[in-house]
Amino acid sequence: MSSLLPSDTDRGAVDEDGGEVRVLPLEDEEAARLINCLTTDTARSTLTALQRESATASELADTVETSLQNVRHHLQRLQDAGLVQVVGTRYSVKGREMKVYGTTNESLVVCVGNGSGRVRAVE
Repeated sequence: MSSLLPSDTDRGAVDEDGGEVRVLPLEDEEAARLINCLTTDTARSTLTALQRESATASELADTVETSLQNVRHHLQRLQDAGLVQVVGTRYSVKGREMKVYGTTNESLVVCVGNGSGRVRAVE
């Protein structure tokens, strides 16, 4: 049986597909930023929509039924937390360049507890 999470000194691991897994202790500043950006329904709905399909901010505003300004606010926070990234560009009917957002491909684990136990993969 192999260890699912890295040791206390390692902040990264590899998932079963060979992709990177970010591991953050709960008290970490990055974990706090991540948790804070997901506290609203709009942020979670935006991230969920992007997990299904990449989209522009205006498309996301329609999907999650909120204002463009609100979606842009949440997109910035999700980008700052490393959950969302710009994956391309599209042009509007008026010829304006628009960013296309998508989720990052890395997995993320926030660890809760004192770290004395070991987490193992179940086979």
